[in-house]
Amino acid sequence: MTPVPMHLGSLHPMEQALTLVLAFGPFVVLGIVIAVRRRHDRAADEELARQDRASNPQRER
Repeated sequence: MTPVPMHLGSLHPMEQALTLVLAFGPFVVLGIVIAVRRRHDRAADEELARQDRASNPQRER
């Protein structure tokens, strides 16, 4: 007897792919969004620091 529940039967390969996308897709998208936002925030922080150094040339960090 197979470990697949008998009332479901085996899934078609397309159904298996869809199940994996639905199960893990949101986490992949979330990871991409977090990476893009961090990159954007880092660039904004660097721009602010650059502007601060330009406006206060005598101030050292």
